Amino acid sequence: MITVEEAWNIIEARKKDYGTELIPFETSLGRVLAEDLKTDRDLPPFNRVAMDGIAIKFDAYQSGLREFIIQGTQGAGVEPLILSGPDQCIEIMTGAAAPDSADTIVRYEDLEIREGMAKVLVENVRRGQNIHFRGKDKKKGEAVAFSGIIISPSIVALAASVGKKELLVKKLPRIIIVSSGDEVVRVVDEPLPYQIRSSNDYAIKAVMQKYGARPDMIHVPDNPEICFQKIQECLFNYDVILLSGGISMGKYDYIPEALEKLSVKKLFHKVMQKPGKPFWFGRHNNGALVFAFPGNPVSTFICVHRYFIPWLETSLGLKIPSIMAELQSNIFFPGNLQYFLLANVQLNEEGKLIANPVGGNGSGDFVQVGSANAFMEFPSKESNFLKGQLFRVWIFDKVI
Repeated sequence: MITVEEAWNIIEARKKDYGTELIPFETSLGRVLAEDLKTDRDLPPFNRVAMDGIAIKFDAYQSGLREFIIQGTQGAGVEPLILSGPDQCIEIMTGAAAPDSADTIVRYEDLEIREGMAKVLVENVRRGQNIHFRGKDKKKGEAVAFSGIIISPSIVALAASVGKKELLVKKLPRIIIVSSGDEVVRVVDEPLPYQIRSSNDYAIKAVMQKYGARPDMIHVPDNPEICFQKIQECLFNYDVILLSGGISMGKYDYIPEALEKLSVKKLFHKVMQKPGKPFWFGRHNNGALVFAFPGNPVSTFICVHRYFIPWLETSLGLKIPSIMAELQSNIFFPGNLQYFLLANVQLNEEGKLIANPVGGNGSGDFVQVGSANAFMEFPSKESNFLKGQLFRVWIFDKVI
């Protein structure tokens, strides 16, 4: 049995760059950008009007002119009008391209408009006011987003604004989630009194969606021949196999035997932690990685976030943040195991991260996860953890 740190070091050493691929920008949410996103023209691409009002030449206002003849009206998306004289103005709308012959916008709130004339009522007009000048945000060819970031809705919008129909992103590994056990039935089936519905695989799949991954899923019954066949197929069709259940010491836990027969090298089995001690990790000669998590729902959920997600982020070139939160109640945990405690992490009024432990009935009680948004990691060589102490937290849901 190895420590959590040793287990992570072994896993991290197997990180892999799976290359890049071009995908439509509208399907890129959650993926990792693999190129700098650059403008195809100045931003804004023209002198954009920022307020509804009139367009004038500032020199005319500065010379003392306060009433202007309304020459015409211009909306957004049309070719700019041209002022025919210094005493002329153009009624103009937000988003329109300011005429080259005008350099100042006076908003409607500061005007009196009557019988084709616009009278300026204020004395604090400034040259260039209410115009967002061409190229002020970015010049053509400048980067608006950089390689190595997770694509957010704002990045999708930026891609659209610069005409980037396809984005180069980091390629994701081919992932399959394998659940096991005769006690597990499909969600659509009515379970017998001694059966449960499948949930671990759906939890893992939901976690993957954050990164734009769409893993496949299969279920393996408690049958050694079928178990061997299915895992063999997975090894030669996927880069990563995520197994849930079937790796403990029970007589019907056939997965470790199948992995051994298929020449998957065991890199470790059992980690000094609770929950999730039976965690198994190995690698096939073809490079496929196998993460075999314990079947208890909380164990699977914690192992996925403590080991697989950091491995995936590292493989995608992302940095793993180390986040600390203040424990809000005393915790006693005897034993020489690293303890992972479900918690609800929030920002208090002082802007400090605080963690309130979430109670439950052990690693088989997945209901408790619904009340948590993180888990707190306690060092293995201590037993008493006091309110006010700082410990590392792994956040898996939003913090309000």
